[in-house]
Amino acid sequence: MPQLPRITRRRFIQAAAATSAWAMGASAYGRVLGANAKLSVAFIGTSGIAAGQHIGEIINAGDVTCNAYCDADQNRFGPAFNRWPDATGYTDYREMYDKQHKDIDAVMVGTPDHHHYPASIVGMMLGKHMYTQKPLTHTVWEARQLAIAAERYKVATQMGNQMHANEGNRRIVEWVRSGQLGVIKEAHIWTNRPIWPQGGEKPKPTGDPPANLDWEAYIGPAPMRPYSGATGGGRRGRGPYHPFAWRGFIDFGTGALGDMGCHTTDGFYWGMDPGFPTAVELLEGPTVAGKDMWANQSVVKFEFPEKLSRPGFNYYWYEGGLKPDKPEWVAADGLDKDGKLGPSGGFIIGERGAIQYMDDYGNNIKVYSFGNNKLQEPPKTLKRSEGHHKEWYEACVGNKPYYYPRSGFRYAAMLTESVLLGTIAQKVGGRLEYDHYNQKITNNDNANQYITKKYRDGWEFKMD
Repeated sequence: MPQLPRITRRRFIQAAAATSAWAMGASAYGRVLGANAKLSVAFIGTSGIAAGQHIGEIINAGDVTCNAYCDADQNRFGPAFNRWPDATGYTDYREMYDKQHKDIDAVMVGTPDHHHYPASIVGMMLGKHMYTQKPLTHTVWEARQLAIAAERYKVATQMGNQMHANEGNRRIVEWVRSGQLGVIKEAHIWTNRPIWPQGGEKPKPTGDPPANLDWEAYIGPAPMRPYSGATGGGRRGRGPYHPFAWRGFIDFGTGALGDMGCHTTDGFYWGMDPGFPTAVELLEGPTVAGKDMWANQSVVKFEFPEKLSRPGFNYYWYEGGLKPDKPEWVAADGLDKDGKLGPSGGFIIGERGAIQYMDDYGNNIKVYSFGNNKLQEPPKTLKRSEGHHKEWYEACVGNKPYYYPRSGFRYAAMLTESVLLGTIAQKVGGRLEYDHYNQKITNNDNANQYITKKYRDGWEFKMD
């Protein structure tokens, strides 16, 4: 097996991309598992979502081990270390890949959004199967790159919108595709997020980072900024960025839309199979271009074109406590105890009827018939999932083809690209017309700078 040269972690990608080893592609690195071999999973991010889901769920999915893991904060190694005390912990995944890529079959990424693409593209170029949290990437350009990489390297992929595997989202898809609702005219989808700070100013520096936190690795591809940590009464020691509130910062997260759009719109998007929007528009809320944080509230409109015999349609996204007007046809059991729309949910409105779901994950579906239309429960036409993580595991070990996971990067990248176009509207405002073939906004040149971004030296990762 060809080996990567030993190089400093800061120059890892620039040097490695030029070597013959990398030029050989993913097939040179992918380990073929024997009948009794365990899947070797590495974790990038070992607390938070890793502790709450990744580690436990992949252990439940099949026979796995771990030889390496990474977290910028060594104090958060515990969930991985306690399971696999002989595995090696790193604070920089470039070093982990450099030193131990031969010991890794698959990688689970649970980091701030700005690390999703670099951690994933490096792994895929090394032939590793990837499970990456939602949103799949931090920018529109990155999402398209991961879709291309999934086909180029033919590795098993899955995005961490785990409720894609649930019954509720499948029933939404089956209702939408059954024709029972008639032509879908529009949808209104809302979330109670953010549940973290947004709309504020850039935090003030608080001195040097603690010895346990690799600030260089935490910042990664984002512009370097001074460390700011918890001072005096920070909630359970949480600072303004680490370990949770990074979602509200434009350099690190994608706000409420990026965080929850890949959950709350998933069943609807899956059912409609619309591809990419032709336009997005910020209808309510301040623009945030040039600011440090996302706004507290917004409403964004997404316009999708006709497809085959289906007319075009719009959907509206609400966040920060904003919601659509309550339709007159909503029944009492479709409301909360105070007779209001719940904190998160959606309406999918057709000519003959509508669906209401009552959380961020497509659950608690209620169906409404308009006029004298009689709606019949559609048959279950979709395969039921053995589990979101199990799907990925089965593809990783070769029991299923690499493209088997239902929220693999081909699907997840389209969903993410569509969602993140809305975050560009949140930055610049106005109605933005989108040419998806060229990944270009055609009526606002200024907005095109947000299709991608600049990467800090040592963190610019591209396919050959």
